[in-house]
Amino acid sequence: MSITPLVLDPKARDRVGEDRELRSRGHVTRVDLLGVEAWAVSHPDYLKRLLVDNRVSKDSRRHYPDFEQTVQRWPLWLWIAVENMFTAYGTDHRALRRLVGPAFNHRRTQAMRPVIQTITDRLLEQMLTKQRAGDRVDLRADFAHQLPMDVIHHLMGMPRAWQEAMAEPVGKVFDTSLDMAAALQNGEALKALLGRFVKHKREHPGDDLTTDLIRARDGEMRLSEEQLVDTLLLVFSAGYETTVGLIVNTHRNLLTHPRQLEIVRRNPEEATVAAVQETLRRDASVAFLPLRYATEPIDLPEIGVRIEQGEPILAAYSAAGRHPDIFDQPDAFDVLRSNASAHLSFGHGAHMCLGAPLAVAEAEIATRSFLKAFPDAVIAVEEEQLTPVESIISNSLSALPITTSGRIPSGAAA
Repeated sequence: MSITPLVLDPKARDRVGEDRELRSRGHVTRVDLLGVEAWAVSHPDYLKRLLVDNRVSKDSRRHYPDFEQTVQRWPLWLWIAVENMFTAYGTDHRALRRLVGPAFNHRRTQAMRPVIQTITDRLLEQMLTKQRAGDRVDLRADFAHQLPMDVIHHLMGMPRAWQEAMAEPVGKVFDTSLDMAAALQNGEALKALLGRFVKHKREHPGDDLTTDLIRARDGEMRLSEEQLVDTLLLVFSAGYETTVGLIVNTHRNLLTHPRQLEIVRRNPEEATVAAVQETLRRDASVAFLPLRYATEPIDLPEIGVRIEQGEPILAAYSAAGRHPDIFDQPDAFDVLRSNASAHLSFGHGAHMCLGAPLAVAEAEIATRSFLKAFPDAVIAVEEEQLTPVESIISNSLSALPITTSGRIPSGAAA
């Protein structure tokens, strides 16, 4: 085990190389995350083990001794300072999860599929119109960015004007190139905006998750006002950025692997599902997720590691997805891989992402519909010209320009 922590690149200029270096240092090793040292867990077996360990908490206020000083200086302060199910522990976490869970259950997700398809078809029409006008088409900005945002805003009952105001500050939550001042300003502005949205929804309730949460807050007093706003922040940010990354990464993988793309084209129903799962394994939308903490010392003697009480733990999802102990030829993109779904890209255990089925549904519908609408799509630049999102957390591209002789098929269906 290396003594000197691996300093994670805030601009993610070489995600694959950095993950390879992380794995080479051991299954659980020290990293520097914008000035905060943590134990990064990159081996899937140890990651699963720690994610279900009752001695591991996400409650920074209760279990992180350096909480107060860290939130004053750390650009990622919002990730540990929010009060919602993301940072809750034990019974508090279970109670908060029960409030939000019904909005993302199987029945609700299935009911959302026609909505997702309608939004997808509208965005594809707009892309085709833009292309015919001779304008540059960017699959991220014109499609992958808009689809999850429209879906989550539909769930939350957010009018268009509010959607446009939310887009930039939500995106900046994942931007780890911001300094402390910019990150603090953005986080406070986002929470203030959501506070005003709560006031708006109290005056204009609807059949949506925001109204349900407000009723829980105002009726049963099961949420504080801070928890209400921070829960909305969690749903918007988690439902948006990670799904954007999944859609972008899936399309990039297919458009840069012609043989795999042909497999998907020959069997779009089943192979698209496989392509999304393989993308989740190979290119997890969330590379690193801060933070968890040891509530008491955790000994891992077989690898010579002892995590002391209060020390931060960092889940390294993208490194785990390419671990050679679990996946053969881990850097390859293979839609026929038999164990792709063994990935941990949505987490594991009590904090596993509630919105995972919805994100997968969006990615599958988006991919299937795009390939049907634009059968000749190709990436418009050389692969080395594609640049990553500047984020330790997000794992995606800042843009995915395409060129295509597309057509919108009649009755496009997922």
